[in-house]
Amino acid sequence: MPRKVLLITGDQWRGDALSLLGHPAARTPHLDRLAHDGTTFTRHYTVATPCGPARTSLLTGLYPFLHRSIRNGAPLDRRHTNIALEARKAGYDPVLFGYTDSSADPAVMAPADPQLKTYEGVLPGFRLEASLNEACLTGWMSELAKKGYEIPERLLDIYQHPDTPKVLERFDRGPAVYKAEDSDTAYIADKVLDYLRLRRKEDWFIHAVFLRPHPPLIAPAPYNTMIDVAKVPAPVRNPDRQVERAVHPFLDAWLMLQADSAYFESQVDVQALPESDLAEMRAVYFGLIAEVDAQLGRIFAHLEKTGELDETLIIFTSDHGEMLGDHWCWGKAGWFEASNHIPLIIRDPLAPNGARGQRVEAFTESVDLVPTILGWLGRNVPNEANGLSLSPFLAGKAPVSWRDAVFWEFDFRTPHTQRMEQHFGLTSDQCTMNILRDHAYKYVHFTAQPPLLYDMQRDPGELVNLAGKPALASVIARYAGKLLSHRMLHAERALANATLSPQGVVRYAGPRGV
Repeated sequence: MPRKVLLITGDQWRGDALSLLGHPAARTPHLDRLAHDGTTFTRHYTVATPCGPARTSLLTGLYPFLHRSIRNGAPLDRRHTNIALEARKAGYDPVLFGYTDSSADPAVMAPADPQLKTYEGVLPGFRLEASLNEACLTGWMSELAKKGYEIPERLLDIYQHPDTPKVLERFDRGPAVYKAEDSDTAYIADKVLDYLRLRRKEDWFIHAVFLRPHPPLIAPAPYNTMIDVAKVPAPVRNPDRQVERAVHPFLDAWLMLQADSAYFESQVDVQALPESDLAEMRAVYFGLIAEVDAQLGRIFAHLEKTGELDETLIIFTSDHGEMLGDHWCWGKAGWFEASNHIPLIIRDPLAPNGARGQRVEAFTESVDLVPTILGWLGRNVPNEANGLSLSPFLAGKAPVSWRDAVFWEFDFRTPHTQRMEQHFGLTSDQCTMNILRDHAYKYVHFTAQPPLLYDMQRDPGELVNLAGKPALASVIARYAGKLLSHRMLHAERALANATLSPQGVVRYAGPRGV
């Protein structure tokens, strides 16, 4: 049987933003159908934010404390393998539609190489078929120009009407200047379909990356007004912004940074807008999700028509989530669920009928996708990988052993400006946090700031920090120990399990354990 892989990622897509999970504002009928024929992982988490670190972990299968590309612009060491390089060993030519936000390794490049001036590079191993990211819109712009659109001097201005001021006092929900069939989302879908039409009888590996619902929150008609504001849930937050800021020094600083019209690519100060405007922004966010779903429907329909649907492992996920006003925050960072809980739907054509349509509530992580895909392709998983294969779940079986918690980290250093370091009076290497979350608690450990503790059973909205309560000191100690054990278990082992002996190099390549 042919084996094809379609790895789809959205950008900034919250884990709860699927209509199949009951979200009142999500319109995702095509993803719902995919889930009906596949497996939905309801407690899936990215192990890092923002885009660059999140995608690096997703595509290498490594935790950030191993690959160290821990912020947008932090180089990725070329010694690390990834899903594209491993797929090439199996004879595939992995193609990319969109972006991976990969920062090149300066050690293997000339100092003047243009790739060292951007974090929006392409991960080694992928062949770029169509580019579209925040800085490089040229392919899409060329298509718009051919259709008669007036192209602005600064390409990013395509997301705004020509007479829009540089700084807005109110949010404008008006439609984009381009039609829905000409949008950036449609562009990626069109290019994927162009590629597929000539490859019916081939094995292929496609990574399709959609920019949306990433800001700017501007959608083409009808998606800009598709979602009724009344259908969008109110944000989860403390009743007063100042109460929220007092929770922790990091949260105070993050909210301070958001009072800038450039912060959310929306030309508005999200901390000063009236509540009605913020509600409109949330509605457009879900309109953009509906648009991505509609374009995914075109791709799924093509695969069904050609018979390739039952030859293809289809994975839908995101790099990270979106705060969307929760805790008065927008964007992605830190420890909150909205930022790190992401969707994951996998349709395995080899899965037995009895396993289809199931929902898995076990904790899963973005690093699990590399071993899952490689296992499906019949390839060995790199010895240094941190993730666990999801294949037992796809077959409808419970794994013999599985993790009871998820881990992620966030690095808020700013080595090029030292802004955060000076604000906190810390060194760059002290601007870090690690998070461990299980069914009972979420523990947030800072390198050089006070910890946080949340009771996830009684306080799923993460509104009350319990770290200062003396009665819970033993809980904090237990979770700090659990976090330490996790870091120790997942230390780099590329050569640690190799031994030089009279027989030569002897290696252990078995599981790490959980």
